[in-house]
Amino acid sequence: MRKQMMVRYRVAASRAEENERLIAAVFEQLHDTRPAGLRYASLKLGDGLGFVHLVSVDTVGDENPLTALPAFQSFLAGLRDRCDEPPVSTAWEPVGAYGFFEVEQAA
Repeated sequence: MRKQMMVRYRVAASRAEENERLIAAVFEQLHDTRPAGLRYASLKLGDGLGFVHLVSVDTVGDENPLTALPAFQSFLAGLRDRCDEPPVSTAWEPVGAYGFFEVEQAA
């Protein structure tokens, strides 16, 4: 089963660099561990304070290799305190993409 989620939020200006460092640590750990079935992207919006995270994970039950990472747990630990606008999660599914996401084409 594939679960796909988008999370968006806005951090306080004084916490933006900290947020980016914590995100970078997550990607460093992902590159080291290379968990199977996980696709993950983090985007900083043009104002430098808004962030969007896209995750797609092929799950067995409720397993999520992203949330199991210590670096991701550290990122989450203070996220709400860093935010001016709290995280909002939304499920998503691709409609179409070109050269951006792997999209399975319907037969």
